[in-house]
Amino acid sequence: MRFAEFLKSTVVLTAGVATALATVTVLSAAASSHHVLIAGMAGWWVLAGAVGIWLGRRAEANPPIARLLAAARASSALPLVQPARILLNRLWPLFLFALIAGGLGFLAAQIPGIGAGFAIIWALAWRRQHDAVRAIEDRDGVRFYVVPNSPIRPIELQRTPGLKAIHRDRSAA
Repeated sequence: MRFAEFLKSTVVLTAGVATALATVTVLSAAASSHHVLIAGMAGWWVLAGAVGIWLGRRAEANPPIARLLAAARASSALPLVQPARILLNRLWPLFLFALIAGGLGFLAAQIPGIGAGFAIIWALAWRRQHDAVRAIEDRDGVRFYVVPNSPIRPIELQRTPGLKAIHRDRSAA
């Protein structure tokens, strides 16, 4: 699976988790008539959105992603492309977080509400990273792929040859 697509999928799945947790919060709080809790959680989600937008404002790759790209091993062959396995292996903590926080929402509605806020921050903070990786791929003429490995090992990337993008300078014309 291409690393840029993995990053985009991570953002979309995290936003989906935030939506699911927010839904559990609203349903659980409404069932017990905690309207103040719903208003408080809505304020937290707006604050989380502002923090996530602020953290994700840069167009360049974050330092951890830049280090991961620099450490990618070169290869002339494509790795196995198994997107479902890679997403499950790499994002299992997100899915576990969603299950636990969502399950606890039936005991205390604020737990998934707080978790939804953190998922909002994460999704918005990482929303531009796939574009940064694609820009590096186009500039250098390479493609980065996530190497399938154990879910408890750090993520590894493989760098393969790609096509270099040549952009005309529009200001010179």
